[in-house]
Amino acid sequence: MTASSAAPTGGQSHPRGGRTRTASEWLSTADSARWPRPPRGDGRPVLLIPGFLANDGSLSRMAGWLRDGGFRTYRSGIVLNTDCMEPLIDRLEARLVSAVELTGRRAVVLGQSRGGTLGRVLAVRRPELVEELVTLGSPTRDQLAVHRGVWVSIGAVGLLGTIGVPGCFSITCRTGDCCARARAELLGPFPSSCRYISLYSKRDEIVKWKACLDPAAERIEVDTTHMGMGFDVGVWRTLALAM
Repeated sequence: MTASSAAPTGGQSHPRGGRTRTASEWLSTADSARWPRPPRGDGRPVLLIPGFLANDGSLSRMAGWLRDGGFRTYRSGIVLNTDCMEPLIDRLEARLVSAVELTGRRAVVLGQSRGGTLGRVLAVRRPELVEELVTLGSPTRDQLAVHRGVWVSIGAVGLLGTIGVPGCFSITCRTGDCCARARAELLGPFPSSCRYISLYSKRDEIVKWKACLDPAAERIEVDTTHMGMGFDVGVWRTLALAM
């Protein structure tokens, strides 16, 4: 697949960076009457996977927009995306199987940030279930390619998991046997039967954008913050053209 690039602003005048910019992005899709035309779903199932420290609510607005386009949306069931990769993949795989069986069609898997890395593993592990993978600011080339301020959150979760708190990854997940299969699939060859779109932003304040440049993907640049990937109108307009 060849790389492509676009940097839409969606007609918005965003402040530069920080919480003000993210708030502007959130407001850009707050009124459903002003949503851009969604991509054409034709009854296709789409499994939405939230990012690190997030839950399904973080993608609920995007889910509504996709339903307006005729997609059948399915939640990940993730309450807080902090668990080890393998248990998460097992639960997501079960939901993916259910969605495909209910609709009789291969699914779109759409994941934001860490959700996209989990989505890539799903597509590699079960390509017969996945028609298309869409990642939003997902560091698929290096899960730990994040900016310095994020390390506090990662370290806190890793410490909790290491001392045995349920639902948290541990320090050993990076190199240990528990997630070895998932780590290998994340970096492994991507199935030719699946389309793969990776959106990234050079303004990303959480993930280092170069970690999103998976050579297997159609890589599309957008002008948004990391959080804005899920609700910025410019991102939605890009997805409407790309999906």
